[in-house]
Amino acid sequence: MIPPPCPPWILGAFFGLLIGSFLNVVIYRMPLGQSVIFWRSRCTACGHEIRFFDNVPLLSWVALGGRCRDCRTPISARYPLVEALTAAVFALIVASFGPTVTTLFRLGFAAAMVAVVFIDLDHQIIPDRITLPGLALGLAASFFGPPGPWGAVLGALVGGGTLYAVGWGYERLRRIEGMGGGDVKLGLMLGAFTGWQGALFTLMAASAAGAVVGLSMVAARRANGRTALPFGTFLAPAAILALLAAPAFFSWYGALLRR
Repeated sequence: MIPPPCPPWILGAFFGLLIGSFLNVVIYRMPLGQSVIFWRSRCTACGHEIRFFDNVPLLSWVALGGRCRDCRTPISARYPLVEALTAAVFALIVASFGPTVTTLFRLGFAAAMVAVVFIDLDHQIIPDRITLPGLALGLAASFFGPPGPWGAVLGALVGGGTLYAVGWGYERLRRIEGMGGGDVKLGLMLGAFTGWQGALFTLMAASAAGAVVGLSMVAARRANGRTALPFGTFLAPAAILALLAAPAFFSWYGALLRR
């Protein structure tokens, strides 16, 4: 008896676990200027190389009890979190768009966004090594599917241009930097992948989430009106949501206006 074929989204989730393990390396090493390809992974506490059987996504962390095998230093729960998060996002993208060439580009985009969230959260930077190749990849992907070449260019202009204009205006009014160059380049990249509608959706969703978090921090006296939030941590997940939901959202909203 021939076993039934494996659903593509399960393969996507499995692939996401592997990519998530690699993203942990990217998140830790890239801001430090280290190679993300060469050198074996090591414990950040004792320096011992991590054995291959201790580097299995999710399972190794559970089997080790969240501690290094050699020095027993706790291993951050962020490592399995990144792996599980990447697996879930990959499964959603494959389930939504199917196993196509365009889906492969979108998976690459999603992986970059996961890395951006945690790098910006830790270091308040968005590396050019992610956004500039990502912009080129988004423009290349547009020749294989939505939003199409012109849609990608327009999306990049909307995403990057809006963030640049907001940052420029804020700096003129408040005399402090309101938007970093990394955010603008991220806007270019996400707009190339999601088109102008996706870029608008991303900016609206990220701004709303940022406002809620900022106001909550002010209310809890953990921030004030001059506290800078790493906006990439809001833009990146909003961009993944835009990739999945923006077309349906604007279709629903258009139908609502026509009533």
